[in-house]
Amino acid sequence: MDADTPSHWLGVVSAEHVSRGVRLGIAQIGHGGRSGLDRMRPGDWLVYYSPRERLGDTAMLQEFTAVGQVADGEVWQADEGTFRPFRRRVDYVAEISPVSVRSLDGHLDLTSTSSWGAQLRRGLIPLSEHDFAVIRDAKTSVPA
Repeated sequence: MDADTPSHWLGVVSAEHVSRGVRLGIAQIGHGGRSGLDRMRPGDWLVYYSPRERLGDTAMLQEFTAVGQVADGEVWQADEGTFRPFRRRVDYVAEISPVSVRSLDGHLDLTSTSSWGAQLRRGLIPLSEHDFAVIRDAKTSVPA
């Protein structure tokens, strides 16, 4: 992929934390770590996948919960007292509905193997252009 072509990323974050990030217009990956955010460039697309509603829940959610575009090149550190997570600005697509990963069964490269969930433990993985398009198309308000 050439340097001018946006990349597509899948961030794995609880729906509750995604909702907060969307409200704040920020991305935070890997419990506030910096390395995942450093891999993204302005113009890249980020899709959030939420395995659960809240961190620590046992009930599975398994939904794509937000889509946004990296807005700038700056990674910065927030100060929330004892928690100092790294973040970057993201412009989220407004008014999208969550999409169940199961509703896209058979259409995603991501879920084409029985052990697809194991790769999600990394917290941020590249997402194929094909999979981004399938998810985007499932959310009709996401621009092409």
